[in-house]
Amino acid sequence: MRPNRVNCPDCEHGPDRRDFLRTVGATAAAVAAGGVELFATPKASAAPTPKSAAETAVKGLYDSLTEKQRKEICFDWDHKDKDRGLLRTYISNNWHITKPAIRSDYYTKQQQDILHDIFKGLIHPDWYAKVVKQLKDDTGGKEWGAEQNVAIFGKPGDGKFELVMTGRHLTLRADGNTESHVAFGGPIFYGHQASQVTGLREKDGHPGNVYWYQAELANAVYKSLDDGQKAKALVETSPAESGVAFEGSAGKFPGVPLKELAEEQKKSVQKVLRSLLEHYRTEDQDEAMACLNKQGGLDACSLAFYKDQDLGNDGVWDNWRVEGPSFVWYYRGFPHVHVWVHVADDPSVQLNS
Repeated sequence: MRPNRVNCPDCEHGPDRRDFLRTVGATAAAVAAGGVELFATPKASAAPTPKSAAETAVKGLYDSLTEKQRKEICFDWDHKDKDRGLLRTYISNNWHITKPAIRSDYYTKQQQDILHDIFKGLIHPDWYAKVVKQLKDDTGGKEWGAEQNVAIFGKPGDGKFELVMTGRHLTLRADGNTESHVAFGGPIFYGHQASQVTGLREKDGHPGNVYWYQAELANAVYKSLDDGQKAKALVETSPAESGVAFEGSAGKFPGVPLKELAEEQKKSVQKVLRSLLEHYRTEDQDEAMACLNKQGGLDACSLAFYKDQDLGNDGVWDNWRVEGPSFVWYYRGFPHVHVWVHVADDPSVQLNS
């Protein structure tokens, strides 16, 4: 019998602002008016641009920085860290890319407001309050920005650039699609430890976890499988949680090939995919889908559920993974939710973690 508490060692340790806000408001209204059409023909412009709301704010932030600030939080595009390698593409579940907290005296009030606008610009407006709750839960009740940090790579407005925002259970990127072939600007991460007491049975709902519903939708797919499909889908051992490098078109993906599912089962998988994407801005949703479609869509992917690390020993699978040639969405729900995401339109893209 498992104890009620399961620790996770990795987790214990510019421009006129009114103009920008008008842009954000227009974008939010457009997003609220429509949904994610998962299998429509990809849009030619299915990606953020340097003129997107969040990226416009990144340029404004960069222009407002003092030379002292630039020396600390701005880096060359290909800057390498002695411990993390290519810093721009590094990914972890609990890390601080630079030292200054967003909500600190290091930044002026105007700069803090612009950083908040960047954050809001990367999150779907329907999800803003939920993500803020997640961050508050994961930092012991602190306000957004108290334990989040940013770095800027390249020079906004002049070729390739990217802002990376990090903290516990958070990695977000804004690159205006200047990083070619990659969705979300590179690998991203989200997670949530809603309660300090873990090891509960899933019937208790992972209380307060804003992302657990994604696993519930995935488990509904598992329940719809026949015995033969379940035998393929259920894998004995979970991979390393940061193991989301691409296998390419010749890869052998664990689990049941989605092309083998019946149409109703595929529709359920589409619901899972929609849930995975829906908390990000529409431009990133569209770009991720364009990348997936270029590599063969969901029919080129497999869905795996992992038998080990089953909280409550109840057959509600906490760890599961959707994987294709250059699409990996790895949901690890033990002992609480960690989700690793790596999406591109070319499997030769490298992961640095």
